[in-house]
Amino acid sequence: MVENVAPAEVWRALAENPRAHMVDVRTDAEWTYVGFPDLAALGKRPATISWQVFPEMEINGDFLAELEEAGFTPADHLYFLCRSGVRSLHAAEAAIAAGFPHAYNIADGFEGPPDAEGHRGTVAGWKAEGLPWRQR
Repeated sequence: MVENVAPAEVWRALAENPRAHMVDVRTDAEWTYVGFPDLAALGKRPATISWQVFPEMEINGDFLAELEEAGFTPADHLYFLCRSGVRSLHAAEAAIAAGFPHAYNIADGFEGPPDAEGHRGTVAGWKAEGLPWRQR
């Protein structure tokens, strides 16, 4: 079972553990137009490996190979991020099944659930918690 970790706890883990890494599993369109976590203050940057491929949104058949190509090993602690925490949960499950025992889901993702007006980024998630992020 994959553990959900609050964004602020992920920030602490990334700051304190040199083997902790973020894997942003959103699409190129999301990275370009929505933004992404800025880990520069920690001397890190998120690995960008899509779980699903835009625009068809089919599962990325190369996902696990791309994790390995990025240099991740079973000793690493991988924190998976998507828009709301759904795709990242599936990616973390796949990572665990493939032999990465320290795979975690970032609760509520980058933007979290929509608010009463249907806008994301204000209720919960990385942006709502005020953690660093930027546009490309």
